[in-house]
Amino acid sequence: MSLFESTLPFGEPELMRVSSFRRYLADMGRGAGDTAATTRLSSLNPSLLEDLLRFEQGGRGADVLEVLAASVRHARALAVHLQCGDRVLPLTVFPLERLAHCPVDLRAIVEAREAELPVLQVEAAVLRPPGDRQTDLVGEPQMYRPLSPLLWALALYGARGELLPEIAGTAVYRVSPAFDVTLVPAGPLREVLRLLRYRVASLRDIASWPGFDRDKAARLVNAIYLQSGLIVSRSHPAALGDSSWFGGNGP
Repeated sequence: MSLFESTLPFGEPELMRVSSFRRYLADMGRGAGDTAATTRLSSLNPSLLEDLLRFEQGGRGADVLEVLAASVRHARALAVHLQCGDRVLPLTVFPLERLAHCPVDLRAIVEAREAELPVLQVEAAVLRPPGDRQTDLVGEPQMYRPLSPLLWALALYGARGELLPEIAGTAVYRVSPAFDVTLVPAGPLREVLRLLRYRVASLRDIASWPGFDRDKAARLVNAIYLQSGLIVSRSHPAALGDSSWFGGNGP
């Protein structure tokens, strides 16, 4: 598969096939009496587990943006196994260190929109960040990359085009004054972020701005939220007067 031939560091083992990984999960589930295919229940802390299980209700699995948002919100390192083509892509996120570990440049894959990256399994991270005392659990240095650009790319270009549940519903949004808008390349998007520093806007408002629609507005708000730069108000008069037509499902 050319995608992995071009992005895997030289000498790294080939990524596991999805079919083999699914058999592994099935064997593990039978051995533990656990029917959850996407979450290793025993390895997660209770509050994070409860958060993740919400996404599996109704028979659907969590999407990668929901999982990473939960990791950031709970400040817990997670190992997330993603389907990328016919291979399994292991991603470990370290929200406190703002790092991600992956054998490929996942940001480049997301920005190229080469795969939807369904979540196959979530568990507590085994890998450790650089500098950890357990040096035998620290991965290869070249596989660690900054987390913030990856979160930004997943929000703007990933499969999800709806607001994350924590920020959906009747609300208006602002960009925190502490958010560094220069992290975003100069252009219309940065100007929108500057505007949102000084005024509140509902999702309906943002969707009506030039160059935006419902999908793009939701992606932008998600991206700001994942960078800890979003202020959400549900009691502001502008929020109370909005019908949340663009708000998605409530929290």
